[in-house]
Amino acid sequence: MERRWQMRFFWRRCRSRLFLLSVMKRPDLDNRRLTLLVGATVVAIALYFLLLPGMPEVWRTPGSPQLYLLGVSGAALLLMAASFSVAKRGKSKASPVAWFAAHVNLACVGTLCIAIHSVGYMHRPPALLILVLVALATIGIWARIYGARRMAATMGTKRPAFGTPDLELQARLRGLIERKQAILAALDPASSEALFSPNLSHWLRNPAGTWSYLRLVREEEVLIGARESVGRAQAYWRAVHLSLAALFVVGLFIHVITVTFFAGYVADGGEIYWWHLTKW
Repeated sequence: MERRWQMRFFWRRCRSRLFLLSVMKRPDLDNRRLTLLVGATVVAIALYFLLLPGMPEVWRTPGSPQLYLLGVSGAALLLMAASFSVAKRGKSKASPVAWFAAHVNLACVGTLCIAIHSVGYMHRPPALLILVLVALATIGIWARIYGARRMAATMGTKRPAFGTPDLELQARLRGLIERKQAILAALDPASSEALFSPNLSHWLRNPAGTWSYLRLVREEEVLIGARESVGRAQAYWRAVHLSLAALFVVGLFIHVITVTFFAGYVADGGEIYWWHLTKW
């Protein structure tokens, strides 16, 4: 018996040490590192604009070969950062913590490249992309540092006791749940309606069914007042963040298409000094 307890104690110590090692090796990006990384990016951008007047002409012209390549690199890095959301919802086996760290690092370096590529030209339409990037970064930092605390507090909140059931509301919710279960039977039969959340694979296999399911989820949230139980910032920050990200991606593609195929329109009668395919 004593030998058995010794063996159990030994294996428990081994498991505890393995757990500690796995935690220590996690590529976590805590608030301090996040603040330092964002701060370093801001300082690098400010330093570049401070030194910009004394730099050679090629570093003060957005379409020069050097800055053109920087713009392409920055766009690629930011698109890779946006792929974090896709990877997270695609049943990826990689650590979500590692994906978040990659998301932040790529976004910071990509923003730095785009800021240098712009050389401070804020009087042309592409400047809107810079403003969207600033808004994206602001919301993301708020969500990571302050919003996470609010969400943690919400999860630990002791809700008041339920009042008298609303029979009409119960009937509507029952109907919604039955409709969700019917869609889920075709969308993912092995999943439970109470725990199911669509990911990328569901969108690829059955986009219409996934959209219908999410529409019912939103309708259910409105009926039970899920978003009203928290502040507006906590309820809508993610939707705003994703909307801005989509807006940036669309604006980026418009910018690339116009400067590549409609160089004459972009130049507006001036010199076309950047790489392009047509002068429309």
